[in-house]
Amino acid sequence: MLRLEKRPSPSRFWQIATPILAVVLTMIAGGIMFALLGKNPVEAIRTIFWDPLFNPQYAAYSRPQLLVKAGPLILIAVGLSLGFRAGIWNIGAEGQYIMGAIFGAGVGLALYPVETRWVFPLMILAGIFGGWLWAMIPAILKTRFRTNEILVSLLLVYVAQNILASMSLGLMRNPEGGGFPGSRNLSQIPSMQNLELIPGTGLHWGIVAAIIVTIAAYIMLQRHILGFQIKLAGQAPRAARFAGVSPERLTLLCMGISGGLAGMAGLFEVTGPAGQISIDFNTGYGFTAIIVAFLGRLNPLGILLAGLLMALTYIGGELASFILGLPSAAIQAFQGMLLFFLLAVDLLTNFRIRFGTKKEAV
Repeated sequence: MLRLEKRPSPSRFWQIATPILAVVLTMIAGGIMFALLGKNPVEAIRTIFWDPLFNPQYAAYSRPQLLVKAGPLILIAVGLSLGFRAGIWNIGAEGQYIMGAIFGAGVGLALYPVETRWVFPLMILAGIFGGWLWAMIPAILKTRFRTNEILVSLLLVYVAQNILASMSLGLMRNPEGGGFPGSRNLSQIPSMQNLELIPGTGLHWGIVAAIIVTIAAYIMLQRHILGFQIKLAGQAPRAARFAGVSPERLTLLCMGISGGLAGMAGLFEVTGPAGQISIDFNTGYGFTAIIVAFLGRLNPLGILLAGLLMALTYIGGELASFILGLPSAAIQAFQGMLLFFLLAVDLLTNFRIRFGTKKEAV
């Protein structure tokens, strides 16, 4: 018989090995799924993971897109990871991402057609504020009324989606757009452009912000008292209370940081790749970032690599859909498998698998 035996302490080997094993198992299970759909599994996996980077026919377009897709995932995931480490579960980053885009774009459209270099920084601050404000709703409800932040933050995603649709059809609709839903194209307004900093690389201010945030979060977790409090609250909540850590303050802080970073990601997306507020602006980055956070082991540097990997599945998935005719639902299921296998094999970090029955004490 198989049984699980608790390890005296978490295995450092499996902490590093489980993300790699999860990726391998995802490829195997994904290959089986693609075969059942009548596609060549080897060709499908190669198209997703290899062709976007190394096939000359597609790499020129795909490589810059890798950074474009990874930027918002990394920004959101780093913010979420701080709360997850402290046992604070913000599942509504998608809504905070949307509200950051709406607030940031709203400031830019309100100032249109003003041409000054201060417009874009003001939009960034507004985007951060929008995400922060939306995250404060579940945070305050949790600290004051003991509500479940998972449910509240998740339900607020659907509220944000309805606000997005309302803005696209009403207040923010382009008056010169012929009645079509959606705002002005912000990426074509000089004072509101999130420009590519190095042509042909996909590097824009959102990527720069993601790198800075990753480094800052890593230093904070390793060197700052706040990082110690976050880790202590997640690993030993009672010890954290004895050490003087306020759960309410930590909840407000972690939710605020994750919401602000999600809002920033939304602003950079609406002024860059997306270009405008539209009904279908949100693309699921807030939910996918949860996978990225756990795939990166809630470590900022790990999240940086996990964000690039998940971005590769986005780009490769689009390529596989176009070339092989794979349905988009299959690609989404493939990405979901990654989190499933990661959570499954993560069991090995704290438990050993043993065969046979446990010997009874004499």
